Amino acid sequence: MRYLGILLLAPWLLILCWAYWAYPKSLPRTSTRRVFDAVILLLAAIVTVCAAAIGFDRVHLPTVDGFGRASGAIWQQVSPALYGYGAFAAVLVLAMLLRHLIWRRR
Repeated sequence: MRYLGILLLAPWLLILCWAYWAYPKSLPRTSTRRVFDAVILLLAAIVTVCAAAIGFDRVHLPTVDGFGRASGAIWQQVSPALYGYGAFAAVLVLAMLLRHLIWRRR
């Protein structure tokens, strides 16, 4: 249950990986750039899993009362997805800016 939020978000993250890998078409496609892209995608995956784990651990579940758990336990799945998606997007945005600075046409 710890990584359920990221597992449900995985198809969208894979689409973002494909978009990062395929675009922009105006930048040269060298082997160095492909290695850079592969390292960035691996780094984004690692950061996403770490952020999801932190998000899962930071959620404070409501106390158990006479009726069982009150609503609010859904945040134990929503929070890791938000943390993971934010971390993934941050890594890709920074990488796109860096990639554009390194391989732009002069």
